[in-house]
Amino acid sequence: MNEPRVAGLRVAERQLAGPRAGVVLQGVDTPGVFGGMVEEIESLGFDHLWLTDSSLHARNCYAYLTLAAARSSRLLIGTAVTNPATRHPAITAAAAATVDEISGGRMILGIGAGDRPLLALGLRPSRLATVETAIAGIRALWRGETVDLNAENLSAEHLSTGDLGRGEFSLSGAHLRFPARADLPVFISASGPKTLDLAGRVADGVILLVGLFPEALDWAISRVARAADAAGRPRPHIAVFAYGAVAEDEAAALEEARSIAAWFPQTAPYICALAGLPSELVDAVRAGYAGGEFQEAAAAARGLPDDFVRKVALAGNQARTAAQIRAALDAGADSVHVFPLGRDRMATVRAFARAWSAAAGRAIPDPATGNSAVQNHGPQEAGDRDTTYRTADH
Repeated sequence: MNEPRVAGLRVAERQLAGPRAGVVLQGVDTPGVFGGMVEEIESLGFDHLWLTDSSLHARNCYAYLTLAAARSSRLLIGTAVTNPATRHPAITAAAAATVDEISGGRMILGIGAGDRPLLALGLRPSRLATVETAIAGIRALWRGETVDLNAENLSAEHLSTGDLGRGEFSLSGAHLRFPARADLPVFISASGPKTLDLAGRVADGVILLVGLFPEALDWAISRVARAADAAGRPRPHIAVFAYGAVAEDEAAALEEARSIAAWFPQTAPYICALAGLPSELVDAVRAGYAGGEFQEAAAAARGLPDDFVRKVALAGNQARTAAQIRAALDAGADSVHVFPLGRDRMATVRAFARAWSAAAGRAIPDPATGNSAVQNHGPQEAGDRDTTYRTADH
């Protein structure tokens, strides 16, 4: 076993303690620019870096995760998120294990059912049963087992028609022929009740896409906790994803964050109900936004109230952002991750780091000097941070 592998196993043995912050990016920047972003994100004291698996909309996430592993030393890196429709679970198992080895045990596999961009590929989001089976197969491969997932794991409907358009798959005598970390963490992306239940039952972590207002956070986190309790296991790590823009010009931040708000009527209508969005507005957005990358939703989002945008996204100054971070942590989140929108995404990342300093009470290093810029606030000093994640006991 090579040295990075041993280091990775030692890393996996330490507990991830205290609230953590992260950044979510799409692979829309050139490799050189992206590498510089990774280095700055780590220097700002962030603990996580996630890459979207956006099929045709961005560069390959595993290639960019490899770049991130090479340009960082402490960041936990992961997919946000892949799915069983565009990637066979065995291919995902091998890809994640490879990046985990390259990074010295810093990989997290984020997975979900997929979203409406799949339509451009002639695919549809996977059934939750398919996601659950995919996770079981991936974990078995990581454990070094020989895996058979045959017709009994597929729905009769799709077997009879031969339609594999919902990410159905099979494995026959499949075996991963290189060593992998058996406890590589699996996070499930969730916004609806059934997916939250699945995450509570089987995941090491859950990526919450439910907005940032207390009613949605309380509902989602309590649902995950109940499902975990019913399954007799610890509650998974709760990672809240916060899309949007942070700027002292709050009107500008609101406009740059607005597009993500249209995603909720199309994909998470239950969150709209919790936010008090009138049903006629939900219907209007759904009619104007068939579903794709959220950047394509700007026109449909124009009709959404400012208050709703602020509930589901970062859309204000550092003080407002700090309050949203604090609300997420108070609701039970273990980590909060900024997905920056707008023309200057790194400006939002920097502003989020300063807001985190005010909200989370840990020291953030000044990237220019290496000294703490704020005492007792923000991400910890690089040498003192334990940025590892231990999987929950099953």
